[in-house]
Amino acid sequence: MDKRGSRRKRTASRKRAAADRPQSGVKFWARRLAIWGSALALLVALFVGLAVAFAARSMPGYYQLKATQTAQTIVVRARDGTEIVELGPSFGKWLTSEEIPQVMKDAMISVEDRRFYSHFGIDFWRTGGAIIEGITGSRARVGGTSTISQQLARNVFLNNNRSLDRKLREAVLAMALEAKFSKEQILELYLNKVYFGGGAYGIDSASRRFFSHPATELSVAEAAIIAGLVKAPSRYSPTADIDAAVGRASVVLRLMKEQGRIAPDVTVDPSAVNLKEQAGQNSVRYFTDWALPQLDLLLPETFEPIEVWTTLDVGMQRAATAAIQANTPDGAQGAMVSMDRDGAILALVGGTDYVETNYNRATDAQRQPGSSWKLFVYLAALESGYTPDDRVVDTPVTINGWSPRNSSGRNVGEIDLRTAFAYSINTVAAQLGNEVGFGTVASMARRFGITTEINTYPAMVLGSNEVRLVDMTRAFAVVSAKGNSVEPYGILKVETAEGELLYQHEAARQSQLVPDYVAAGITDLLQTAVATGTGRAAQIGRPVAGKTGTTSSNKDGYFVGFSSGITTGVWMGRDDNSRVGGLQGGTAPARAFAAYMRYAVKDRPVEQFDTDLQLPEWQLEPDDEYMLGDPEDYYFIDEQGNLIEPGTSDLPRDDPFADEFDRTLDPNRPRRPVMPSPRPPQQLPRGADGAPQAVGDDFLDEATGGGREEPPPPTPRQTN
Repeated sequence: MDKRGSRRKRTASRKRAAADRPQSGVKFWARRLAIWGSALALLVALFVGLAVAFAARSMPGYYQLKATQTAQTIVVRARDGTEIVELGPSFGKWLTSEEIPQVMKDAMISVEDRRFYSHFGIDFWRTGGAIIEGITGSRARVGGTSTISQQLARNVFLNNNRSLDRKLREAVLAMALEAKFSKEQILELYLNKVYFGGGAYGIDSASRRFFSHPATELSVAEAAIIAGLVKAPSRYSPTADIDAAVGRASVVLRLMKEQGRIAPDVTVDPSAVNLKEQAGQNSVRYFTDWALPQLDLLLPETFEPIEVWTTLDVGMQRAATAAIQANTPDGAQGAMVSMDRDGAILALVGGTDYVETNYNRATDAQRQPGSSWKLFVYLAALESGYTPDDRVVDTPVTINGWSPRNSSGRNVGEIDLRTAFAYSINTVAAQLGNEVGFGTVASMARRFGITTEINTYPAMVLGSNEVRLVDMTRAFAVVSAKGNSVEPYGILKVETAEGELLYQHEAARQSQLVPDYVAAGITDLLQTAVATGTGRAAQIGRPVAGKTGTTSSNKDGYFVGFSSGITTGVWMGRDDNSRVGGLQGGTAPARAFAAYMRYAVKDRPVEQFDTDLQLPEWQLEPDDEYMLGDPEDYYFIDEQGNLIEPGTSDLPRDDPFADEFDRTLDPNRPRRPVMPSPRPPQQLPRGADGAPQAVGDDFLDEATGGGREEPPPPTPRQTN
């Protein structure tokens, strides 16, 4: 019985043990998981702590982060100081935490990180909410998942890649920032470095760009607009979409009221905010694209913000843009360069629309100038001795197999040089180029600033060489400057943001490229071309000198001219070099020149051109010298080279010079010989035929060796 009872007890205990075993296993594994989980959490915490400590230790200090900028800001100003464009990122003025308006802090915290002052870099409530929204597909949240500390870490140390690795490093760096800096320092760094769109980094730059005043003067509505930009700067920019910006600002204001950062009864209308007027012209970028690369040569290497004061006149730039857009034929492009007498670029337009095409046809394109190239042909002719009144012949001509013809298809015969230039007679230009030498014409073009390649084939006299518009304008500016060299420039001075002068333009040293009489002669020709010739459409009611140019098949139209010290060049044509119907230098380009110049010179006095030719002595004709000198100082020579004393000829004769000299004074006076004043008779030596001689026989014998005895021949040397 005892054995049977003990057996029952053992069986019951086994059953109880079997019933208790599953419960003990769950507790065992639960206990074990808790231990391992705690150990793992400690290891993760230790790892994160070490990572944060290491990141905080290697992180730059507060003042280093404050001084860090990623690129240079360039503010470009017109000659009157007007800001015309700002290039590169703009950082504005650094504002300390005390200088930042409290309303700006509240607006940013309300929309971007409502628990900013309570977390240690990561907002787990916000992160958890983002995970839940990702599962449920809800989009109820207004802000992002990243805290202000995380955004600062990303902006300063990382990029915007959407990867788990980047998010983990961002979290570590955010905690490192929290460990190293105070909340106010983090907020100050953030508000001075975050990007607000339009190239503006920091609230001061954003305030100046959108509202035209520093951030210290921000209103509640303006602060709400700026705070709303962080989520999507391009989408909510007030200059791009004012309605979207106002809608986003209204959300920020609602959050500020919900969080108690502004009173619930405060009424703010973001739509009433006065935005900065966008007065910039896209054509200005043609000018800045040409001028700003010159800073690499003018300044030492620097990354600090600078202000560049240029020669550009805002009003003239606007007038030039309007003139090109209004007169350029449909489907074609146009360009204009206008410079002052010292080379300062007043306006520069490289195309009809910079947004559509930023190719600068004013400074980069090389196109044929047509007959405007004849400037150099006639300069070379004037320098070689021609005058505007000299007679030339418009007749068919062939030079090395090349036979130019006039655009009219006919020849008019004998004309003066002035008329040939005014009506752009091709045959005369060809003859002049052939006479002075095509190499001489090329050298003249080089002397006047043409920088492109120049060939010396005969057709070059009609503008077959390709040139840049800015170079041709410079060449005509030299004529306007009476033959003195002109160096185009676009930058007056460069200063730092604090006003320190880095560069100041100095006037280039001038040199006389052609004599005064050559400059006066070519000005005479250019003035006639506008007054009565092919450039009549360029007249503006005051003296204008200029020259048209048209290439074959109307592919290019040129007009370059000057008035009252301003020289302007205009080109029109197609980029693919195809024909433009009806395009000639004397039509659309000349009209664009006139439209612009009427505005450009309206505040300048009328200037008359100096076309009085003071010829050098070597170029004076004998009759001119006779009128200025004493006729007794002249002697005449017969066919044998013997001197003839005036008034002593044995036979009566008609003096060919006397009649011309006498009638020069008054063409209506009767013909009579000019009698010299009495003078003592001279006893001139006479030859065997009785004619007077220039020198005596004794002198001739002495000079020629006549009358001398022949010397004896030399004695031959004895040789062994």
